[in-house]
Amino acid sequence: MSANPCRVAASLAAACLVASLAGCGGGRAYTVPAEACGVPIDAKRIEPFLFDGRKLEVAGGSVIDTGEKSWGRCWIRVDGRQVVGLQVEKVDRLHDPMDESEEFRFRNRTKMADLPFPGLGALGDAVSMVSTACAAPNADHLITYVHVDGESGGDVAERRKDLRALTLDIVPKVKKAMGCTK
Repeated sequence: MSANPCRVAASLAAACLVASLAGCGGGRAYTVPAEACGVPIDAKRIEPFLFDGRKLEVAGGSVIDTGEKSWGRCWIRVDGRQVVGLQVEKVDRLHDPMDESEEFRFRNRTKMADLPFPGLGALGDAVSMVSTACAAPNADHLITYVHVDGESGGDVAERRKDLRALTLDIVPKVKKAMGCTK
């Protein structure tokens, strides 16, 4: 009994198409850099916000070396989609993220209690804000904002937990890179 050549060719073509689509859509063809935005990056901390894709890029400038500006912004993107955003502002006083004037930044804002460093923090579903003393030559205080994709990181409770961990990892690194003495 011989197989129909057309069926064999069609089956082979379908198998090749499935295999090629699986190769294109699955896995990560990128690596997480050891440093981004002027600070060391812990790949384990941003892992929950990453997705399969071909290219990871860091856009924007350093949040540390801001020149004459009092702030710096930086984004980490996968295939053009922002997964993590970091913004640091050099300010003259401690700002309370729980103040009514900061409410617009958050969805479901809660106070970040038990910070492992002196400062004030707030956490939302996709953004955190931490205000700390710095006492560097060019900054009395810092405000660090961490933004993540609001659809990444699993459910909201998991995303918030992972955002808090990422924030608590980044803030001390920002302060160290900025040369803060407090």
